[in-house]
Amino acid sequence: MIIDTSLVFSDQQAVTVSAPSINTIDLGVTGTPFGATNPLVRDIGRGEPVDLSVSVAQAFAGLTSLQVSVQTSPDNATWTTVDSGATVAAAQLVTGYLFRVPHLVQNASARYLRLYYTVAGTATQGTINAAIVASRQSNIGAGGI
Repeated sequence: MIIDTSLVFSDQQAVTVSAPSINTIDLGVTGTPFGATNPLVRDIGRGEPVDLSVSVAQAFAGLTSLQVSVQTSPDNATWTTVDSGATVAAAQLVTGYLFRVPHLVQNASARYLRLYYTVAGTATQGTINAAIVASRQSNIGAGGI
């Protein structure tokens, strides 16, 4: 799996309380075609699905469960959840666990993207790696895949 550092949401990010990914991806301003009066409408959901790779870098302890969601924002201030993965029980959140997360979806059409980690319980340790990738690792039987 090849990872572009400009597409990384989390690099060994400690997740002990519900929080957004450390990094936000700015898709930029849409352009206005020559002769048009309005800019293009962004639509990243058509064509091939855009894969996300989210894995546990350090095992979690203390929490009950963890859920990963995709959020978008038109202004990098107001965020909307557009899709969420399954809620994963603490017993599964060991080092190397691969989350089964949604692809970026058609209604993820705003300028900014981030992930949001929802923690249930009181986590005392645990870190996440997450990025947009060209093709997600999918070992049979590995984690949530």
